[in-house]
Amino acid sequence: MREETELTGVTLLGNTGVKYPTEYSPDILETFVNKHPGRDYVVTFTCPEFTSLCPKTGQPDFARIIINYIPGERMVESKSLKLYLFSFRNHGDFHEDCVNIILNDLWNLMEPRYIEVIGRFTPRGGISIYPFANRGDSEHQDMVKARMLASMINDF
Repeated sequence: MREETELTGVTLLGNTGVKYPTEYSPDILETFVNKHPGRDYVVTFTCPEFTSLCPKTGQPDFARIIINYIPGERMVESKSLKLYLFSFRNHGDFHEDCVNIILNDLWNLMEPRYIEVIGRFTPRGGISIYPFANRGDSEHQDMVKARMLASMINDF
């Protein structure tokens, strides 16, 4: 069982009065302490209903966003992540930008050992775009390179 002190800063979980953001909002992200920092393990989040806007036309874009990470000292709280991803709904950026923004925001928030963000955007105009971005600490650089290569070969 977690101690109350370990949940300091987790304010959205269990809060029924939470309002959904209408603008891009990285400040909504919250973390909690990783109780297993001495071991590498993977946490995966899948957001099958991600939406953003084309920065040129304002038309909606839809994607499945997959986030895999190996936590360090801190972990992202899932409700805050859900609200953060929802905050892209009215955000105008290209697919590649959205994936890199998510990666950078989560990297800066948690300082994980490794993180990757995959965007599987639905086709518009007869073409699909699947951006992949990843980053790792000094101990996970081989993984960064291997996963980048695999993303090109396997068409995540």
